[in-house]
Formats: sequence, C-alpha cells, structure tokens
Amino acid sequence: MFTLFGRPKKHVVAPRLKPRSSKNAPDTNRVALAELTPQLSKYLGQAAYLQLSNIEVLSNLISTAPSVADKVAVTRIAALSVHKYEGLVAEMDQIGENAAELMEPFAPHIETFQRATLGGDWYEGLVTSYVTAGILDDFFIALAEGLDDDAARRIRSLLSDQASDLMVAELAAAIEANPRLASRLALWGRRLVGDTLLVARSALAVPENQHPDEARLEPVFTELIAAHTRRMDQLGLTA
Repeated sequence: MFTLFGRPKKHVVAPRLKPRSSKNAPDTNRVALAELTPQLSKYLGQAAYLQLSNIEVLSNLISTAPSVADKVAVTRIAALSVHKYEGLVAEMDQIGENAAELMEPFAPHIETFQRATLGGDWYEGLVTSYVTAGILDDFFIALAEGLDDDAARRIRSLLSDQASDLMVAELAAAIEANPRLASRLALWGRRLVGDTLLVARSALAVPENQHPDEARLEPVFTELIAAHTRRMDQLGLTA
C-alpha cells in the first residue's frame, strides 16, 4: 500500500495543538488537519497560486489542442479554475491583503512542481490537470476545516466546483478514438500522485522542530488517494 510518510526511525512525541476552528468535529482525522491549518493569509496564498498554476497548464493545452473542439472544451475547464482563483483573490481582498504578495513565497515550489508534472504530450498534460487539480482541491477543502467558519464555508463551496465531468468527457473521447492511450495515461496518472501529495503535505502548518501526528494524518491522505482512484475509474483507467 502506498504511504506518503514512510517508516520513522524514532518515535517523537509532539505536544498536541488546539484547532483554530470553533467546531467540535468528532472525526479525529478532521481535527488533525484543523490543528495544522495555516493562517488564513498563507492558506489563501498557496491555494490561489495552485489555481494560477493550473490556469497556466490549461492555457498551454488550449494553445496546443489538436482540434478546435478540444480548444473549446479545455477553455470551459480553464474558466472554472479562473473562477476559483478569482474567488480566492476576493478572500484576500476581504482581509486587506495583497494577492501577489501572499502568493509570492509559494511560487518557486509550485513552479518546480509544475515543471515536473507537465507531461510528454497534450494528452498527458490534460491528465496532469485532471489529477493534480482534483487531489489538491480535495485537500484544500479538507484543510479549510481549521479556518474561521464563514471563510471555510465560502472556500469549500468555491473549491467544490469541479471540472470532472468536462475532463472525463474530453479524456474519454480521446481514449475511445485511440485506445492505445489508455495504458500510457494510466501510468502517467500514477506517477503524478506522489508529487501531488507532497505539495499537499507542504501546506500543513507544522510547528518548528515538531512533527505532525502522522498516524492521524495518514488516513486523510489515504482518502485523497481513494478519491483519485474514483476519478481514474471514471475514465476506465487503473489508478
């Protein structure tokens, strides 16, 4: 079974942190994430730059699409990511923060991730957006548990708008037209998971010289992988 955390060499007992959320969620996995949710400004900065990165990926796919119909389909997908990005920027405006300044610290790491996951051709690029955006949106929805109730509600609603149906239709059509794509795209989808989960884990607000309770966090990442598997199943591909 895939594990993000590996086997620790030494058990470290870290002090428990109180969740920022006012809700008393009974789910211990949710509480674990709430304890590690970054401050709202940092949360928004990283979440927004991830959306901006996805917009860049999709923009490139529009310009290199094999047909006009493909350009139209990917433009509709990109519009949804633009909507999410603008919604997150609106949240930054609401707390009086400059969007560019909040996103700047996350740019180098996310751009490195983007370069590592571009894919070898147009079809792999489409899978990149489908897989990475799906996993990261799911993660930031879960991570919002530790935010102020009103902000969390707005952000969860914003990020819950998925382009899955559009992506599935576009990729399924490509695979139907060329069945030989299926095994290659399934393999590429599997390669994307590890890097994407590492980006998600980097968003956790871990106190200096302390370690998160990995036993409580691992089920959260297991659920992210399960949701990813369901998305790949929609394409008839093995995750």
